[in-house]
Amino acid sequence: MGKLTVRALRAVLVVVLTGTVFVQALMVWALVSGNDPEDGSLPLTPLRVVTILGIGTAQVALVCVWRLVTMVRRGTVFSHTAFRYVDGIIGAIVAAALVWFAVTALNAPGQRDDPGVTLIMGGIGVAVLGVALVVLVLRMLLAQAVARDVEAARMQAELDEVI
Repeated sequence: MGKLTVRALRAVLVVVLTGTVFVQALMVWALVSGNDPEDGSLPLTPLRVVTILGIGTAQVALVCVWRLVTMVRRGTVFSHTAFRYVDGIIGAIVAAALVWFAVTALNAPGQRDDPGVTLIMGGIGVAVLGVALVVLVLRMLLAQAVARDVEAARMQAELDEVI
């Protein structure tokens, strides 16, 4: 991975993380201060809490991606340490899907006339879980690469002894 690519990705990660922290802080402020009264059309307080949690899942994934990019740059990504960050990404995606299902459940009573919206929202949640499964498959590929790397190092050590 080139230096320009790493810098560009890190710049994007910093901008997104800064933006999410700002929005999350505003949402917490709206909850704590009570300056934004609810008009009764939507349950805003539960939606705010769910939004704060959803943003938190994105932040966890961003930090894990940052750490993996650092490992790629150092050439240490094919190690057992990388699994912790990939697992963090998978957990964040699953948590985001659960948060989305909570949003769907909060929105469902208002969609009694058009249940298709709730079904579409549920389908989006299932698609997000599908992304977690794709990352899980990529984790399995990483596990195979790490195992091969360990085996290659063992064989190289044996070859060095013979020579």
